[in-house]
Amino acid sequence: MDHLVNNHVLINNTRIAHGVHGDGSPVVLIHGTPSSSYIWRNTLPALVAAGHKVHVYDLLGYGLSERPWDPEIDTSVTGQVPILEGLLDHWGLEDAHIIAHDIGGAVAQRLAIFSQPRVRSLTLIDVVSFDSWPSKRTHQQMQAGLGALIEAPDADHRAHFRDWLLSTVQHKERLAETSLETFLEFIANPIGQGSLFQHQVRHYDPKHTDELTPRLAELGQIAVQLIWGADDAWQVVDWARKLHEAIPGSELHVLEDCGHFAMEDQPEKISGLLVDFLKRKG
Repeated sequence: MDHLVNNHVLINNTRIAHGVHGDGSPVVLIHGTPSSSYIWRNTLPALVAAGHKVHVYDLLGYGLSERPWDPEIDTSVTGQVPILEGLLDHWGLEDAHIIAHDIGGAVAQRLAIFSQPRVRSLTLIDVVSFDSWPSKRTHQQMQAGLGALIEAPDADHRAHFRDWLLSTVQHKERLAETSLETFLEFIANPIGQGSLFQHQVRHYDPKHTDELTPRLAELGQIAVQLIWGADDAWQVVDWARKLHEAIPGSELHVLEDCGHFAMEDQPEKISGLLVDFLKRKG
């Protein structure tokens, strides 16, 4: 497969994989868990064609970026914000349009609230917010104890998380035929399996978004678009409506036949919404 990140840079002494595509007004794409920047492969081309310079990267501990061995290195949502700010500086961007998915949306919300001048507009796609996470299924796994999953044989781990990833979409056969194995490979094998729990699952904590709840109205000072899968089983659409009510002037688009990995289920519709929003608000 062709990854969107083809460069590497040290940010805060950690290696981050990133890529820059096209020319024009700056856009930054932030993925979530348990995915990588690869999830943007079907939407990035439309943004480039519409005249945007698109900046994409893998979160620290994810995808092709470094998987720190030191447990003291913070790869939580809060810990990812300084990485993003360092990347903005590396890219020479004072500000940019931010488009984010899943927990990447929490990183984006924190940036927009605590460093609002750096955000021209904000698009949040099936993101975590309030105390909406971890999802019911993941919470049950965590309550049952992660030890068995961490120490499971590779084949059992792959089978479990293949099913987990398939629950993110409506079009399961299409995911299986395209990106499923790519996403799975990042969180499998001896390195990926341990990294999944060290850098992702152990940081599924709503404290990172609960802190933002009383300040969400401040996001009304910038243009905000919410895009949600009507069939999202991880972040049900009720959270989208609650977030929409909390952010004055925000736009909400709910897409039918669309799950949590919305860019996998409805890439054409999402590409159209992104291009239109940036044209109107850019």
